[in-house]
Amino acid sequence: MSRSTCLRAILLSCCLVLGAVAYHGTTEDLMVKTANAWLASLNGNQVTSAQYKLDNPDYETWHFVPDNNFVTARGYKRNGLTYNEMTPEQGALADALLAASVSRIGFVSVKTIMSLEEVLRIKEKDTVGRRDVNVYHFSVFGKPSMTGDWAWRLEGHHVSLHFLMRDGELVSTSPTFLGANPHEVREGPRKGVRPLGGREDTARKLMMSLGSALKKQALVSEEAYRDILTSADTRAKIEDQPRGIPADQLTDEQYSMLLDTADQYAISMPSEEAENRKAMVRAVPRDKLFFAWAGSVEPGGGDYYRIQSADFLIEYDNTQNRNNHSHSVWREFNGDFGRDILAAHYRDNNHGLERALATVEAD
Repeated sequence: MSRSTCLRAILLSCCLVLGAVAYHGTTEDLMVKTANAWLASLNGNQVTSAQYKLDNPDYETWHFVPDNNFVTARGYKRNGLTYNEMTPEQGALADALLAASVSRIGFVSVKTIMSLEEVLRIKEKDTVGRRDVNVYHFSVFGKPSMTGDWAWRLEGHHVSLHFLMRDGELVSTSPTFLGANPHEVREGPRKGVRPLGGREDTARKLMMSLGSALKKQALVSEEAYRDILTSADTRAKIEDQPRGIPADQLTDEQYSMLLDTADQYAISMPSEEAENRKAMVRAVPRDKLFFAWAGSVEPGGGDYYRIQSADFLIEYDNTQNRNNHSHSVWREFNGDFGRDILAAHYRDNNHGLERALATVEAD
């Protein structure tokens, strides 16, 4: 690509993204417009890779590991169109869709996480394409519209975002997975970059504020788990685990710290969805809201925590690569992928989607 073409592509991307985040219409309206603009820019072969029916069985199949050896390890191929398969202009439109679907903080976080692939490429001296900032898959399920149901997903190493709209309303944004490797860049020109730092700092502040008795109750394991316990399971389940400490045993100041931690998993979403997540957390009676910690309380020692109610689950883990590789996720036990909404839709509209309905309703 020539220097002038590259510059034009960068300028176009910046204009589209800035236009998206400055747009004064609704999030949903902008999501529909940007999704359709992106799809309209694709040729026939690209559309085949990018757009699927909403009842596609892969709709609830997701992961957050790199693409290298993905098919061999997972047994299936990720759907969606990657940046590598788009022109610069199409990539800019894809970024506009992302910017329309998350907050400014969320957009910066996602793009920073993607950029860490280049840090790893240099560090690992990768020459086989294992680390590639452009291998992130954009998929649309259904037809973007302000009527009916449709969804879209962005997925790749350490990013898995899901959005479902119904009749012009954003009704599901979970699961929301973000990870970072390295969790903190410790050398080079980007030293100090830590895209998930807020998720670590707020929880550690709470844990360190607890007295010895409460800290002992919150500590469910002396050793942090190797990863988040729900991994990339289609349904989030936490079994055979102590719950930790209920929020009604916290002081008001400590309860505020707990809310600050949960809010870190809301602020990446558009404003209305962020407020919905915050309200969901605050609506839980304190004796039904639990905080659990595993591993070291000191920074860098390897740690895990979760915040859990009957309706949602937050998990964070930083143990891999010498405790400098973090995973974090927001999940909803019944609301992931909007499965309850889709199940009702399939029941109310006889489209012959028995297989999809069975998948959606399976435990």
